[in-house]
This record gives sequence, C-alpha cells and structure tokens, in this order.
Amino acid sequence: MAASSREASVGFDTVLVLDFGAQYAQVIARRLRELHAYSEIVPGDAPAEEILARRPSALVLSGGPASVYAEGAPGMDPAVLEAGLPVLGICYGQQLLADALGGEVARTDAAEFGRTSLTVDDPGGRLLGEQPLAQIVWMSHRDTVVSPPPGCRVLASTAASPVAAFEDPERGIFGVQYHPEVSHTPWGLEVLKAFLDVAGVRRTWTSHSVIAAAVGAVREQVGDAQVVCGLSGGVDSAVAAALVHEAVGSQLTCLFVDHGLLRQDEAEQVEQAFGAHSDTRLVSIKAADRFLRQLEGVSEPEEKRRRIGEEFIRTFEEAALEHASGAAFLVQGTLYPDVVESGHGSSATIKTHHNVGGLPERMNFDLVEPLRWLFKDEVRRVGAELGLPEEIVERQPFPGPGLAVRIIGEVTREKLEVLRAADAIFRHELARAGLEGEIWQAFVVLPDVRTVGVQGDERTYGYPVILRAVTSEDAMTADFARIDYDVLERVTGRIVNEVPSVGRVAYDVTSKPPGTIEWE
Repeated sequence: MAASSREASVGFDTVLVLDFGAQYAQVIARRLRELHAYSEIVPGDAPAEEILARRPSALVLSGGPASVYAEGAPGMDPAVLEAGLPVLGICYGQQLLADALGGEVARTDAAEFGRTSLTVDDPGGRLLGEQPLAQIVWMSHRDTVVSPPPGCRVLASTAASPVAAFEDPERGIFGVQYHPEVSHTPWGLEVLKAFLDVAGVRRTWTSHSVIAAAVGAVREQVGDAQVVCGLSGGVDSAVAAALVHEAVGSQLTCLFVDHGLLRQDEAEQVEQAFGAHSDTRLVSIKAADRFLRQLEGVSEPEEKRRRIGEEFIRTFEEAALEHASGAAFLVQGTLYPDVVESGHGSSATIKTHHNVGGLPERMNFDLVEPLRWLFKDEVRRVGAELGLPEEIVERQPFPGPGLAVRIIGEVTREKLEVLRAADAIFRHELARAGLEGEIWQAFVVLPDVRTVGVQGDERTYGYPVILRAVTSEDAMTADFARIDYDVLERVTGRIVNEVPSVGRVAYDVTSKPPGTIEWE
C-alpha cells in the first residue's frame, strides 16, 4: 500500500489546512512548509474524528467564496473547535471562526479586493506585535467581521473591515480578514510565522529531515524485498529512485519504459543522463507497439490515462519477473498535486493522473511513494540534497502518459511524428532565447481538427498546433508565460516551414485556474 498521511508526517508537527473552497488553500500549505512546518490540506467539512485522527498541532481555516450566513454555506464540525487546538482563520475562515465563537459577521457597503491599507490598532498583540503599524495587505471579500468573539481583542482594521484581525492567545484563537499567504501581503509570512510560534509548532520540515524520514519509512515498508521503480526520466521519478536507493541500495531496479509517447530523442537522453549520475541498475524496455495498440480508437482523455496506467503496470509486472526476481514493490514519483487533482479524500477530481486514479484495481505490487506528500519545489530541493545533477533536478515536468495527453482525440503514429517535430522546434527556440529557466513547462498541443491555409499560392488543409508555456511554483496554480512576440514569430515560422502537416500556430494564454496546464 502507498504511504499514508500519518506515515508521511511521523516525526513532524502537522498543521492541517481546512479547505472551504479557497483559491489559495494550496498556497497556504506551501507557505507553511516554506516556514518548515509540515502541512496538509483536508476538506473543511471533514468529521472531527477524521481531522483529529491526524493528530494535528494546529489548524488553519482557509478562505472561500461563500457567506457564513448563506443557506448551505460550508461549515465545520463543531467538535473540531472544541478540541482546543490553536486555530488561525483566514478570510472566510476568520468569519467562520468568529461566527462559531459568538462574534458577528455582516455584509459591508464597500467590498475589498486587491491591495488594501491596513492599520495595526493594537501593537501589543501576539500575531501582529512585531509588524509596522501601517502596511499593505491583499483582500478579497464582501463580508467582514464587525464584532469579534467574546474575549478576543481587535488587532487591526481597514476602511471597510473594522475587525481585520483578532486574537485570543490564551485559547489559541486567531483570525485575519486578509490573505497572509500571498506574496502581495508583504508581511504575510510574518503572520504565519507568529501563529506557528504561538501555537508551539516545531518547524523541522527541511530537505534533510524529509530525506531521513522517507528513507526510514521505505526501509520499514519493504524490508529486504526486491523493488522496481518506474523511471520516466523526469525529476519526480528520478528523486523517488534516489531516495529508495538511499534506503535499500541494490534491492532496487529501475525500469525505463519507452512507450512510444516520448518527445524527440527523449529515450536516449534519459538513459544517458540517468546512467551517468546513478549506480542504480537501469533496464530499458521498448514497448511502443503495445501501448499504441491499447490507444487505438480511444479519444476520451480519462480513458487514455486509464489504459496507459494499466499498461504501465502490466509492463512493470512482466519486467519485474524477468529482471528483478518478481519484485513485490513498485516505486512511483507521485506528488501531492497529483493526489489532490485525482480526487484525494473529498477533493473533486480535476483529472485522473495515470499514477494515482489511473492505476488498475488488480496489480501484483504494493506501491512505494516517498514523494506523495511533497510539492514540486520541495522535490527539487530534496533532489539537490541527494546530489542529483541540475540537468535532472531542474528538468521540466513531463506527464507520465506523455504525448498521448497532448494529442486531442485518437493517438496515431502520424500525429505523434507531427507533434514531436513541432514540440522540438518550440523547446529549441525557447532555449535559444534563454527562456528555459523562466518557464515551468513548455510544450505543443495537437488538436483534433484541420484548418484551411495557403502556401505557395495553393490551398492547404493541415493541422493547427497550440503552443503552451506557463510559469508556476508547484503546478497547483499557473500563469501563461509572457513570451516575446519575436520569439513566437520564429517558432511559428519554423514550424509551418519545417513540419509539412502543420498550417497554423496558436498560443494558449489561459491561466490555471480556470484551465489546467495540460490540455487533457
């Protein structure tokens, strides 16, 4: 079985972020981890038994779009607050906390969105005591707390929020109307840090401690059994392999499956890069034909992911029998965003990741997922700590299903060749322009349509392709990259001239949300 939440946080004080539909819930968790406090996201309406079973040291109540007094508004189990844990409410979370403890929340005449001037009225408080009396904060609300809960002191105010922050340190009750987790609130990290300090949360979540905990957990899980790792060549599987090798050494065999859905020259690059920087045994498996057979006639993206996920497992099972004495454990580079997007707990399923919800019910492996509770930036830091080279640690993400989820509709060999060629040109020109370090992920999408064009005074009817490039920190949110038009013009000129089947190029300027980074 994969490592559980409890196993992931053994040895660390845990701060649970109760999510009430916030745009920034994952940002709160990341900021807490930046302060070296282990944090997870759980549904805000989770039963108290479930929340308390995780043995949290503190709770943060996230923001959300609802009004606390509206019918059907998200709420929380009253027993959660009765447990006496330190609690910080943010935006809607502050309003929910105030309402539950006897304060008053009301709709104000003037909503506050964006940069807002805040006045610290009581500089003697624990939450804001070391901060400037006048500062800028990021607001996003219409309702506000107009009267704090009995026993709580008002710390700060704005023009539209008479209770922009309140606290009762003796009871461990804290609330802020603004968003300390976003970079637009310059003193926001200080708010979170003060809360952690008052709550007595030990800040021991570091790359070194994560490695030590993961290595210990892997050793305990697998014992002296043989282990295989599905190595894709990306940073996630490479770091997962390095961690497991640190734990069990020669018990690990890495399996690299060339499923025919890789980018141009990628198989050779992966084998060369991994072989040069690891003494772990690597077995390469050529399996393009079997994967493409599974995808014949399949257009629906979730079905593609399911079939690819199952074929990976079947390929690994066969390879384990042949190369790893029938290994009973499979290592995967599953990350926390994969778990969240695939519908972990009560979360909505955004898309099934082939290595989470796309796995078959029947398989001959127990999963070893040492990165399951890490964000991407944390994985990169762990990789660097383990001594992996920059070319692996800083490699752009590439989905496990490969180009299959960048071809809209049925996957064919012809479409794969078109997409590989266009994608290689795009990435080459970005590298030539020195933009690789600024972009989180860049790739090309091939839609399932044809478009009319004209070349050499003749009508053409070829494929359009869509360029996609985003900036991000953890893939939970992303913004489209502002690429110079001259670069886009060079990319377009090369693609339409060098890839005969393509007659039109577009650039996707959708952020996440509302879109996702990948198209499927």
